[in-house]
Amino acid sequence: MTTQELLLREIPITPEPILAEVYHYLQYLKSRQLDDRFDGLQASHSVLAKDWDSPEEDAAWANL
Repeated sequence: MTTQELLLREIPITPEPILAEVYHYLQYLKSRQLDDRFDGLQASHSVLAKDWDSPEEDAAWANL
């Protein structure tokens, strides 16, 4: 029996407050999974910041 089938068997016999908690936890897990995806922009920012965050770079862009 699959996990989905097991959960569907439990739903009718589970009190509503517990179902609400399970639903919110499921939403949390799904959102966390999306947050864990690779973020190339964030990864490159930390590397490029070494060059960007310098007095010379600030002076070069000061007139813009």
